[in-house]
Amino acid sequence: MWISRPLYELLPYLYMLVGTVLLAAAWLVKHETWPSVFLTVGALSLMGGLVLWLRRKDYRSKQAEYDSRSLDDKI
Repeated sequence: MWISRPLYELLPYLYMLVGTVLLAAAWLVKHETWPSVFLTVGALSLMGGLVLWLRRKDYRSKQAEYDSRSLDDKI
């Protein structure tokens, strides 16, 4: 499955936003099982977004370092 680049770049922030909203909703909902579901899904979504953001950041910094070394070798 291919998605457009702007949507791909937005995904970690979208996951973190959904996670935050669900965690907030867990405090406001007064039904029997919904707060537990919201809390679990919200925490997983927030962690998933953070992990994805950190992995992309790490990959891009290593790639930039590798590219700069590659340019130094050519000179």
